[in-house]
Amino acid sequence: MAFLPPVNRPPAQPDPPAAPYSDPPRRPTVLGLHGRQWMIVAVVVGCCYLAMTFAALAGAWATLNRAPTTAEMQRAAGAEVARRWQAWPAQRIFPERLPYSPGGGRSEYASLQGISSATACDTAVDQEIAAVLRRHGCRAVLRATYADQLQGVVVTVGVVAFADPFKADRALRELPATPLPDRSRGVRPALRAAAFPGTAAARFTDSARQDRSSDRGGPYVVLTTSGQSDGRPAAAITKKRPGTPFALAPQLGRHIAKALSTQALPDCSSREWRC
Repeated sequence: MAFLPPVNRPPAQPDPPAAPYSDPPRRPTVLGLHGRQWMIVAVVVGCCYLAMTFAALAGAWATLNRAPTTAEMQRAAGAEVARRWQAWPAQRIFPERLPYSPGGGRSEYASLQGISSATACDTAVDQEIAAVLRRHGCRAVLRATYADQLQGVVVTVGVVAFADPFKADRALRELPATPLPDRSRGVRPALRAAAFPGTAAARFTDSARQDRSSDRGGPYVVLTTSGQSDGRPAAAITKKRPGTPFALAPQLGRHIAKALSTQALPDCSSREWRC
């Protein structure tokens, strides 16, 4: 049996020392959240925003398509009445004919003689009344003149427009109650007479004013001043005539006030209404 020669082996080397323990590397964060967490936050915020947007759109759609409430309809009706002095044609405010009763159960009709184009509050009435109208926010004074059926009496009707019924009521209450003693200018303070050439009211001037009246309908105060169509000055009347020749004047004023102030049923689908 043969023997192999011994093999020279290098001496054993000691094991290298173990590396010290260290934490795994951290991922970068913003405000304490890393990228995946921020993605989750973004998804949640986006979903909330979409939900809120949908709710807002649904609420707006429901508001636009619901029926108006009673309060909204009342406000719309009141606003429509307050705009009539601007929105209505002049011929609608002052019709061609207006009924009145001279007494005895009879009915007659006053005919329109003309409509004034002037609407300034200061020039349509005497100074004492103009001060009251300005104090309560007069917007305009619309005037027209009528003649009775026999064309012996003429009446100028003035529609004074205010912002609301409360201001109109206060103005009406503050109007001078007792006419001033000025026979040369007719009954005053009152609405100024409006004459129209070529009509029965051609001679109706301020000095011919013999009677006046006032009324209210909604945001409108309606004033009238009346006299005789021959232009006879009030100073020339030395004694009272039998009966009430100017009784038609307040009737005409009341008729116009009622037509202007009667609220209509709101039509929110029409452009004339603001529901």
